[in-house]
Amino acid sequence: MPVFKSPVIKPDDLLSIIIQTVDPDVSAVLNSTNAVIQTNTSPTSTFQQQTLPGYLVDKNGEVELPFIGKIKLEGYTTIEAREIIRTAMLKYVKNPIINVKFNNFKVTVLGEVLKPATYIMPTEKVTVFDALGQAGDLTIYGRRENVLVIRDTVDNKKNMAHLNLTSKDIISSPYFYLQPNDVVYVEPNKSKAASTDAVRNRNITIVASVLSLLIVVATRVNY
Repeated sequence: MPVFKSPVIKPDDLLSIIIQTVDPDVSAVLNSTNAVIQTNTSPTSTFQQQTLPGYLVDKNGEVELPFIGKIKLEGYTTIEAREIIRTAMLKYVKNPIINVKFNNFKVTVLGEVLKPATYIMPTEKVTVFDALGQAGDLTIYGRRENVLVIRDTVDNKKNMAHLNLTSKDIISSPYFYLQPNDVVYVEPNKSKAASTDAVRNRNITIVASVLSLLIVVATRVNY
């Protein structure tokens, strides 16, 4: 089974950063400032926006926090980020408790699933099965032996991998655990293609029959 690797923080990530202290008033001040982002999280085809609170990582990989100002978190996991923020906060408050998590761990599921959409996952440890479960599982036309995962690389390229959901070897794939912004695409099987062709042929036959009828009627009227 592949070793789970925690995703690292990158520019444009939205982080939930909660700082707790022994003083409730100080805690309230520390947690009162948040950036917001709007994203489409609707499981339907209609575009909807949802406002998410959090701290937006800027292009320099930094977030700006009360008291300590800007602090660089790019390249660190959320666990590492907690310790970085805690160490910086020790200069201002006593024994702070820090919680950091992604607020925009997004996975897009497309193709032959019941609810294709972009989903914000509640945890960092997300498998391809978790994402498909969010999308309502495959339709009867989905190819379980050929699910495509598309992933962005650090140099802005695309990596692709085909997963066989029916094989036990899937848990050995580095794509078994998903990363933020991964795209999961379920290809249609031959039955879907045959069904689509049948509908297309039926529609062509209907159109041809109607046209033939109109030609006959027009000919008789002119006669």
